[in-house]
Amino acid sequence: MGQQPDNQAATITGSGYDAWLSYPKLPQGNLYKQYVKWCRAAVSVTEEQDTVQAALREWQRGITSMLDIESESGAEPAADGFTVAFGTFHGGNPLIEAIFDEAAIQAVGPEGFAVRTSLTHKCIAVGASSPAGVLYGVFHLLRLIGSQKEIERLDETVNPVNALRMINHWDNFDGSVERGYSGRSFLYENNRFTDDLDRITDYARLMSTAGINAIAINNVNVHALETLFISTYLPDVARIADVFRIYGIRLFLSVNFAGPMHEGEVGTADPLDAGVREWWKKKAAEIYAVVPDFGGFVVKADSENRPGPFTYGRDHADGANMLAEALEPFGGIVIWRCFVYNCKQDWRDRKTDRARAAYDHFKPLDGKFHDNVILQIKNGPMDFQVREPVSPLFGALEQTNQVIEFQIAQEYTGQQRHVCYLVPQWKEIMEFDTLAKGGAAPVKHIVDGSLWGNRFSGVAAVSNVGNDLNWTGHLLAQANLYGFGRLAWNPELSAEEIAAEWISLTFGTDAAVAGVISRILLDSWEIYESYTAPLGVGWMINPEHHYGPNVDGYEYSQWGTYHYADHQGIGVDRTVATGTGYSAQYMGSNAQRYDSLEECPDELLLFFHHVPYTHVLNSGKTVIQHIYDTHFAGAERADGLLAAWSGLKGSIAEGLYAQVEERLRGQAAHSKEWRDQINTYFYRKSGIEDSGARKIY
Repeated sequence: MGQQPDNQAATITGSGYDAWLSYPKLPQGNLYKQYVKWCRAAVSVTEEQDTVQAALREWQRGITSMLDIESESGAEPAADGFTVAFGTFHGGNPLIEAIFDEAAIQAVGPEGFAVRTSLTHKCIAVGASSPAGVLYGVFHLLRLIGSQKEIERLDETVNPVNALRMINHWDNFDGSVERGYSGRSFLYENNRFTDDLDRITDYARLMSTAGINAIAINNVNVHALETLFISTYLPDVARIADVFRIYGIRLFLSVNFAGPMHEGEVGTADPLDAGVREWWKKKAAEIYAVVPDFGGFVVKADSENRPGPFTYGRDHADGANMLAEALEPFGGIVIWRCFVYNCKQDWRDRKTDRARAAYDHFKPLDGKFHDNVILQIKNGPMDFQVREPVSPLFGALEQTNQVIEFQIAQEYTGQQRHVCYLVPQWKEIMEFDTLAKGGAAPVKHIVDGSLWGNRFSGVAAVSNVGNDLNWTGHLLAQANLYGFGRLAWNPELSAEEIAAEWISLTFGTDAAVAGVISRILLDSWEIYESYTAPLGVGWMINPEHHYGPNVDGYEYSQWGTYHYADHQGIGVDRTVATGTGYSAQYMGSNAQRYDSLEECPDELLLFFHHVPYTHVLNSGKTVIQHIYDTHFAGAERADGLLAAWSGLKGSIAEGLYAQVEERLRGQAAHSKEWRDQINTYFYRKSGIEDSGARKIY
């Protein structure tokens, strides 16, 4: 933890501020003795480079906290000769050079690392090609110890699967956070940058240990003053970049496509205008002069009233390529979001389908983007719903760099007031087989670049952090933040493995405690879905703030656009024969399966089909009975989450226990509101009684 004022120390203790870097003290036993044997007294670090020194500080902090021992750089080895060493392969550390041969060195990528226990040298060594790799390796070794894994026979080479592992902040310069559920921004307040670099340092530590290497620090909906981040406020941007750099993180900025007009220097933002192109080239040079490792621009254009190339009769490739040309000499990239749809269209027309928009806009442009442009595609065709299909753009773009965009912020999944562990959802999406290239083509192999051989690829997500002491409002929502980073680093990790890591590093290694928290996390997505969104409909939330049940309330659903419920049935017809034709955007058997009423999976039935309430699901239940049953069961299971957590009282720190209990108590009550409103609405709409004769108002 960064240096905190004395008067905050008591407040921070037990708040969850340290998150998965709290380094809980480990229990006595054989493993404890093993760790002490290897880690006491000496750590061999010869490089003064800032990132390597940050790794050293982290090692010392972790070992002191977990094992109650001091580990000093340059000290003599313990009496029995055991030591730990880390550094870059050619950084001058004789132990690193002795333990790692050329074959081991060649196997490690730019951000990867190797960890090896050498009995000959009585040394556990962490070696890497870069300082960032050293830092990741030290975090890995601390994670192994914190999770009580063996370290006496280590021989691992670990490289990140995805090159770009990015967090998108939606923080505004006034200190507010769009879709922020964890307090206000810790980056800005009242149109100025924060002076609290200690907290930003702690944030960078948390992100680095989860494997994040890129952060966009401002909202994609760029406001007037934020347009000046690339000019007036560049010195402040540079201060944050200086902190991020130490932890292997490149800073990105969201930019306003109409920036040349907002600053009054050019009277247009036409991407083919010579003056506009020169303006952006000049801005890029100014940025790189003060932030030499600047990552690039994130752009939201021509969507939800944001300016873009459509104003000038240009397309997205024209706009993105103009910015790419400005950044290319410096190694920068443009991340161009594919969340583009016409929010002013007539939603009463049942042939109007927002789900089609991203594919319709970007599929025709495949191959027209410069090779330092990355399209950022939301995981589904809509907007981070609790259940929706995978975006058909994955697999459809064969010649374009792309990253998948998740939303860690729980905008439609309980807003961090309800627990909803999203890693199982993300895993399901990453494993989805697009059937591209005529064979197995899961999303994870598209976004890691291996399927099409993309120059740039990776994973991005909307941040869920704020200035709340525990970072995420709901303590258990930290598992989503940590889990996103770990999944981006290695999509082969299971949701169970990631949850187990986070629990051990946050709460300690008590098996009974871990079992309860793991079950809460792993059940939570299914529970949340069951009392909110039946069979892939979604959107039945209050307008604007998107919290709480309101079946017809979403801002674009005045006519039932997102569920088309009437007295006969429910669902959106997206079939080819009678609907919007959206199902045809998928490939092969996926298109056939979604288009077929008989083959469509139950959980997405109402996303693709309009059916009578009496339609029988694959489960054997009717649609209306499924709605009743899941909403009753979901509220009951939400009560069960609270009961399970209550059993942990006295087994974990009171501060941690109390804040989660308060959130789960609220969730249990709110789930009943969801149950009653949804069931009542559809009972009155359909006139069909619940077969269980339960009370529906």
